[in-house]
Amino acid sequence: MELDSISLARQVDFVFRQLEGELTNATAGTVLIQIRNNAVGKFGLKHHPIETKNGKFETSSQGLTGSQVQAFRQMAMDALKFRKEWTHGEILYDFSVRSNANSWSASVLYESNYNMSNWNTRYIPKQNGIWDS
Repeated sequence: MELDSISLARQVDFVFRQLEGELTNATAGTVLIQIRNNAVGKFGLKHHPIETKNGKFETSSQGLTGSQVQAFRQMAMDALKFRKEWTHGEILYDFSVRSNANSWSASVLYESNYNMSNWNTRYIPKQNGIWDS
């Protein structure tokens, strides 16, 4: 099956399934997904924070549970409904586990990217150097 024929929601589902092991027990971080032509090109997870006190690593609190990871994956797919009319860019899902470890929060950031080199054939320059469509 070609990637072009798979919906972006299914691709995001795939990304979160691939990252499930890293997300489980993670206390905070950012899942990043780069998109080109409505297809996931690159994805990953930025873990943060790794804290030290007096030069020694702190024992981190409990991170995301398996069920919280599943809820996070569903939230990520549902959030795609807010993405409108762009095919190139990044999606960043920031998450953190609250101190009581029973709750977590996440935010979604969409960044659309455009490349002018793809548009240069649509415009023909005038003699005086001003672009015209």
